[in-house]
Amino acid sequence: MTSKEFQKIIKHGIPDKLPGVRTYDVTLNHAPKRKDILSHEEKKLAVKNALRYFPKKFHAVLAKEFAEELKTYGRIYMYRFRPDYKIYARPIGEYPFKSKQAGAIMHMLSNNLDYAVAQHPHELITYGGNGAVFQNWAQYLLTMKYLATMTDEQTLVMYSGHPLGIFPSHKDAPRIVVTNGMMIPNYSKQDDWEKFNALGVTQYGQMTAGSFMYIGPQGIVHGTTITILNAGRKISKGEPDLAGKVFVSSGLGGMSGAQPKAAVIAGAIAVIAEINPKATHTRHSQGWVDEVFSDLDKLIARIDIARNKKEAVSLAYQGNIVDLWEKFAEKNIKIELGSDQTSLHNPFAGGYYPAGISFEEGKKMLAENPAQFKTEVQKSLVRQVTAINKLVSQGMYFFDYGNAFLLEAGRAGADLFLPSLVLGEGLGVRYKYLSYVQDIMGPMCFDFGFGPFRWVCTSADPKDLETTDKIAIKVLETIYKKAPEEIKQQLADNIHWIKEAQKNKLVVGSRARILYADAEGRIKIAKAFNDAIRKKKISAPVVLGRDHHDVSGTDSPFRETANIYDGSQFTADMAVQNFVGDAFRGATWVSLHNGGGVGWGEVINGGFGLVLDGTKDSERRLKSMLFWDVNNGIARRSWARNKEAIFAIEREMKRTKNLKVTLPNTVDEKILDTLL
Repeated sequence: MTSKEFQKIIKHGIPDKLPGVRTYDVTLNHAPKRKDILSHEEKKLAVKNALRYFPKKFHAVLAKEFAEELKTYGRIYMYRFRPDYKIYARPIGEYPFKSKQAGAIMHMLSNNLDYAVAQHPHELITYGGNGAVFQNWAQYLLTMKYLATMTDEQTLVMYSGHPLGIFPSHKDAPRIVVTNGMMIPNYSKQDDWEKFNALGVTQYGQMTAGSFMYIGPQGIVHGTTITILNAGRKISKGEPDLAGKVFVSSGLGGMSGAQPKAAVIAGAIAVIAEINPKATHTRHSQGWVDEVFSDLDKLIARIDIARNKKEAVSLAYQGNIVDLWEKFAEKNIKIELGSDQTSLHNPFAGGYYPAGISFEEGKKMLAENPAQFKTEVQKSLVRQVTAINKLVSQGMYFFDYGNAFLLEAGRAGADLFLPSLVLGEGLGVRYKYLSYVQDIMGPMCFDFGFGPFRWVCTSADPKDLETTDKIAIKVLETIYKKAPEEIKQQLADNIHWIKEAQKNKLVVGSRARILYADAEGRIKIAKAFNDAIRKKKISAPVVLGRDHHDVSGTDSPFRETANIYDGSQFTADMAVQNFVGDAFRGATWVSLHNGGGVGWGEVINGGFGLVLDGTKDSERRLKSMLFWDVNNGIARRSWARNKEAIFAIEREMKRTKNLKVTLPNTVDEKILDTLL
């Protein structure tokens, strides 16, 4: 297909003639069949809703087809309308656009659906089992058409993948405002997602899937590397040396697949279980897993060799995580670090598979007997925790990785709870094990304002990415020289990370990079990029963004705000305020989601994209928006009495005269103890 033909198809949107029926590609990873949850009348409504995108002349044919899709897959994906062209992050100049900002969004959106990046590309799912970019292919086609034809004085409004329309706005307004899964609170249970997603009226956008900001596994590789390094410091009295130490976890999917790579970068021995053979093959073929085992005895022998040689190596177990933990517990294998990254935000719809049956048998049970599947999942979680408890009693440090493992295992009846709530530490601290945010990332990173800042070179040119790496290193090294001791370790870790980034071959999909930085680092790096674009040292616009899993972007009591103990971890003011504040401070697009990480109804999160094009307008926007995007969260965390956040916001107020933040007064516990 020529470039002109590609651009013509994009601008046309939904075709005037029905394309041919698509063959179901069995070589790809597909979403599992979803729960059959709609009534007869609701199924008719789902088809009726889907037909809204098409002229009446197609309805007789498509009605039957969509009804069959709903019956077979539990959703209407409109496979027939999947385009012929390859979807990937093309150089920005290959897209048709009137607004350069819209062109950059097309680049980002396409990356989320790249076969090399997306978990279930034909179902428009990027990661996490149900993290969707769109609900169906009509929405994709229409959105791309709108982006190709809109101007810098219009804003595209998107409701859970549905492009509502282009509305008049102005140059400083966002080009897109995205919301995903924003439900009335009483309708935000897991079965509500199943029902309303099947009806075609909402979707689960995860975090960076529905906000067009996913950069492949690199993003989670960096966060996991930082987490494992700091976990190593916790068990080694401040020293991060993980040589010869074993890290055990599960999952080799879109997000969890980062674990083996990250552990090796951190210097550890990674042992990761994966139930899905296709996911294991993908990570092994990419070089993110070094060796694959299906025999547990052979795996244990290989661990012994790696420990003795102090190898940094990644070993995958092709099988169920429960079997792996139980074998280690039975044989009293020494494990230093343990966690879990199964998709337990989606435990009963394919995010976790029960022990004792094969992967294919599990999929069949899920489709034919979901109630039994749920029972078996919960039994398996109890068994997994029992094995973990034994290894912890022998010295292993275990942490919840924000995937709702403790939440779902606790609901299943696993032995996870403390004898009583530790009310002296605040509301909600009730598990034997802490989450990685409570014990590691919260006090060491988020409270100081450090979080996952990322950028994408829309030229798709590796040379531009290399230039941005060099700029970022120079900026961070300059900041490090005058930084207070409290944040020097984080700066040092990220300088090392960015220097090693090219060698570690982290790019999958778009030419992107991530590092942890605070507001000062983000603003100075962004300004340096903008200057380089203006001076033609970078050949095309650069998109700035971040994971929603950040200082200010997410309210999630079992993950991002788990180290907030004043009771406000169950509120969502921070994430909503962040979304609104980013929108009027210069973001190119903003998004707000229900769900992400720990599941629907358990979290509210938001993100942004900011296009740098070398102009003074870009400089003005980046300074205003990035400052707010970080310091909103630090201010909230300081009000929760987190001492690291108090330090950070007091430091910021000294250098920013227009910033005035309400600080907490601490109370003598003796006064409180006499009250009741």
